[in-house]
Amino acid sequence: MKWKLAEAKNKLSEVVRLALTKGPQRIERRGDSVVVIATEYFELLIGKRPSFKDYLLNGPDLSELDLTRDRSKMRDVEL
Repeated sequence: MKWKLAEAKNKLSEVVRLALTKGPQRIERRGDSVVVIATEYFELLIGKRPSFKDYLLNGPDLSELDLTRDRSKMRDVEL
């Protein structure tokens, strides 16, 4: 359902209730819009993400990555 911002502000409880029971609620303001959705639906959209620590511990294998420093001469810069 689409809501004008002023109406959504006055009926915020209803907007939230409908987002939880009926689905996403769109709120429009001067050509811009936002969507109010239930947390469960939001989590489905973004998916389960590992913590940074878990990503580092269980992430891709970087053992074959070449991290040696390039020893070639740098360009001359006049300061």
